Amino acid sequence: MNKTINLLKLLPVVLLSACTTSYPPQDTTSAPELPHRNVLVQQPDNCSVGCPQGGSQQTIYRHVYTLNNNSATKFANWVAYSVTKTSQASGRPRNWAQDPDLPPSDTLAPSAYKNAHTLLKVDRGHQAPLAGLGGVSDWPSLNYLSNITPQKSALNQGAWAALENRVRELAKQADVSVVHVVTGPLFERHIATLPEDATVEIPSGYWKVLFTGTAPSKSEGNYAAFIMDQNTPRSANFLRLSGYRGGYRT
Repeated sequence: MNKTINLLKLLPVVLLSACTTSYPPQDTTSAPELPHRNVLVQQPDNCSVGCPQGGSQQTIYRHVYTLNNNSATKFANWVAYSVTKTSQASGRPRNWAQDPDLPPSDTLAPSAYKNAHTLLKVDRGHQAPLAGLGGVSDWPSLNYLSNITPQKSALNQGAWAALENRVRELAKQADVSVVHVVTGPLFERHIATLPEDATVEIPSGYWKVLFTGTAPSKSEGNYAAFIMDQNTPRSANFLRLSGYRGGYRT
């Protein structure tokens, strides 16, 4: 039976129709919950304003992000993270690694992406971003393959990167303490499979929800929701909106 992930706790009902997605069946093996590590900065609870419901029992809690893994797709169902003024850092290396806190059969190793860029023009795309969260002490886990999906280069380096940049800018504003973000892949149609593993389906697109404020259930704050197709042109601009600081819709 397919499991449905609902963003009910994160957004008002008006956005539910745009932010509900189904995933292939998966097992219910539980990954261990990780002890909190020391951090360089005080990092907010990634689910303090809510995280998606449903998914698998493989939820990984880290300071830098909270992730729900799908053992069938080998990717995260969703990743929640918090961007602040102090969480950001540039120039962090991309040292790809298999997630050590998941069973090897439930996630990918770096070798799975062999020839993917050459044959499919896809990048290793971060779900929780490296630049926005590089200031958190467990930032190396941003390069775990559980936080990575194959994204077309045009999307990863175009509209996706532009939205990540805008989130960092928003978090730097004096009246914004934290930008809460939840994101995940969509599997709405066949795009391709990884050249090294024909069982691994490439996502057809991605959804992302932003929130600034304290109580989304009481409409106390601002939010925005985005859906980006895998074949989005590099020149696409999702930020030409009005009503929210710098271009996000309330």
